[in-house]
Amino acid sequence: MKYLKIFFISMLPLVELRLAMPYARVMGLPFWPSLIVAVLGNMLPVPFIYYLAHKILVAGVEWPIFGSFAKFCLKRGEIAGRKIEAKAGLGLYIALFLFVAIPLPGTGAWTGTLGASMLQLDFKKTVMAVCCGIIAAGLLLWFVTSGLIRLA
Repeated sequence: MKYLKIFFISMLPLVELRLAMPYARVMGLPFWPSLIVAVLGNMLPVPFIYYLAHKILVAGVEWPIFGSFAKFCLKRGEIAGRKIEAKAGLGLYIALFLFVAIPLPGTGAWTGTLGASMLQLDFKKTVMAVCCGIIAAGLLLWFVTSGLIRLA
């Protein structure tokens, strides 16, 4: 039951694995099973976010109120994506990894995947960068909550 809670907590936007791993630590659960369950829970929404965000914006272009916002997002996303890809190349996926790995509010799998979707980055590379970032965030959070790393 505790692992099921970890799974569902890690699926939630904003808190994701950043709350699930400290919860596992407080509950006295072992590291590896907790990390595996939290990563699986955090990764489950990633394909849906990646594919649906862009499709909703494309479909939203036709909606009366949402249309101008959708056009703006699609146009800006495409322009920004081309500029970033031209400059960064594979460095873009390293930046995505780091963005997901940093356990701060507003970072994580949900926002990283949403950004990758808007920029129309390669799906497989995005999933790899996000998954590695989630694992790194889980490791960092476990070490911070166990006192192995002191932030102050």
